[in-house]
Amino acid sequence: MLAETTNPNPPTLDLDQLRRSADAACRLMKVMSNPDRLLLLCQLSQGEKRVGELEELVGIAQPTLSQQLGVLREEGLVTTRREGKSIYYGIDSPQAMAVMGVLYSQFCQAA
Repeated sequence: MLAETTNPNPPTLDLDQLRRSADAACRLMKVMSNPDRLLLLCQLSQGEKRVGELEELVGIAQPTLSQQLGVLREEGLVTTRREGKSIYYGIDSPQAMAVMGVLYSQFCQAA
């Protein structure tokens, strides 16, 4: 958190750490900036879902769905588990969940 403007001697920020954090934040925002991926994360923020459930809930055709889930998996935002023939997805990133909470409160929550 940045120091408040009333503090006459704000703490010195470690520029290298700040750059690493900014890079990580930019990667997260880039992944989440795709509408299909954002819709998938919205559904997954409510709990683990099967691939078929996600297809129905979000209305994304299977090839696109698989591609977008693959991106989320590669970036470490989601995890999978297999149960019989079903593959379940769930959010595996506390940072993504935190951003989803802010997005929900700012754009989705009833006023």
